Amino acid sequence: MNTSITVISGLLTAFFLFASSIKILGWQKMIFETQLAFFEKYGLNRTIMLLMGIVELFGAIALWGPDYVGVAGALALFGTSAGAIACHLWFDTWKDGIPAMVTLTLSGVVIYSKAIVIGF
Repeated sequence: MNTSITVISGLLTAFFLFASSIKILGWQKMIFETQLAFFEKYGLNRTIMLLMGIVELFGAIALWGPDYVGVAGALALFGTSAGAIACHLWFDTWKDGIPAMVTLTLSGVVIYSKAIVIGF
């Protein structure tokens, strides 16, 4: 893995470990309540929020795996980012989706890089 992809993977991991830990554990009350309010606005519940946190946690860890595991991790992060963008564009303003747009772009770069390495 080249240096720039390692840095991007590190940024994605840090972001999604933080985000998933809040969704799973609810340890940061203000952010947790804000995120839960978004989920409820979208017609989703706490259980779905927990499942999204588990997918994000999987992606953040699997991103560092070899070959197809790493691609699966990047795809999990790409998918959650795409879903977040869709929800923000449908129910909120595009500005609310900016963090997801950044993580979608970064995870897309990692997917492309890893896919080339394994010969996709």
